[in-house]
Amino acid sequence: MSELVRSFEGVLESAPVSRIRRNHGLEHATLHLLGERFPGKPMAGHSDLGGFWIVGELSLEEVASAVEAALARLKAGESKLAVHPNCGTNFAAGGIMAGLAAGLVMFGVGKRLRDNLDRLPTAILFATLALIAAQPVGLLLQERVTTSGKPGDLRVVEIQPRNQGKLTVHRVVTEG
Repeated sequence: MSELVRSFEGVLESAPVSRIRRNHGLEHATLHLLGERFPGKPMAGHSDLGGFWIVGELSLEEVASAVEAALARLKAGESKLAVHPNCGTNFAAGGIMAGLAAGLVMFGVGKRLRDNLDRLPTAILFATLALIAAQPVGLLLQERVTTSGKPGDLRVVEIQPRNQGKLTVHRVVTEG
């Protein structure tokens, strides 16, 4: 088992995966700071190998200031900023766990189709319980798998504002 864990950790620390995880962590830290500065303003982000995107009605100066502060705080050890409650990892964990819970109840071994209707309330209950249980699971997955709160030598190369129709989007390009 420890060999499997070491292999998994090796994949997480491989150059491309580590870069995406660090970009994802910086994206989350940036969204945390923007959320504090502009409460209630709708925003979203998406990370990739080359950096990340910030979507929202924000100026270049607002995004640049938040990115700079977020990177400085991560480098100062505030790794918890890399975990965000509205991350897609949380939604995926919730969907998977709720779907599996409901599926196990509805389509258990040796059940007749007619019995499924009788089990629907139980399936809904188990799906709801799975969604509740998924909240800490999603946060843990972010912390250990999909993001990194340790930016290392990550640095911002440029921030490019782009208008996509009615959407304002900023491309944050990183390297390191």
